[in-house]
Amino acid sequence: MRRAAIDEQNRYMLERQRQFRAAADVVTDAWVRFQEVAAVAVIGSVAKPLWKEVPRFSDFRRAGIEVWHECSDLDLALWLDSQQRLGELRRAATLALRDAFERGTGISVANHQLDVFLIESGSDNYLGRLCDFNRCPKGKHDCLVPGCGEIAFNKRVEGFTPHADLLAPAQSATLYKRGVGRIRSALDLPQIG
Repeated sequence: MRRAAIDEQNRYMLERQRQFRAAADVVTDAWVRFQEVAAVAVIGSVAKPLWKEVPRFSDFRRAGIEVWHECSDLDLALWLDSQQRLGELRRAATLALRDAFERGTGISVANHQLDVFLIESGSDNYLGRLCDFNRCPKGKHDCLVPGCGEIAFNKRVEGFTPHADLLAPAQSATLYKRGVGRIRSALDLPQIG
């Protein structure tokens, strides 16, 4: 494998993480207008400095070549006092991402690439995920999971139980906290390890 191809792949992985982080800022800005939003944090690989690994891509895997980790979606933790307006929160995120793309900000992240973990304010209890469908229930296979949609737009993921450390990255990657305001930009999080 040529060095140029490895360098190009590494640049792409760093740019993809940057786009997800910029999207986190855009979505956070859309959500801070909701009084029930207590905090927003980036979690998952987008919150962390990237690390080198042999990826799933066949050419690199076959050759045993390590490149920067691939961020495949944007995991956000959303602390809420109420779940009554989840549909409006979903729509606000979708519109904010679309508007950012149309303005030519360089963000190319779609709403289905958001994985929003709903967290109860005050207790840190996991409540479910913010559904990305435009209607609840949508009549899709995902909607058949027990408990899905009991609260509109609260998606249940079959077989998912949150790990105890789910919110660990939030300590250093919280973007907004009610009463404090914006704490940081996701773009300021450490990029590579």
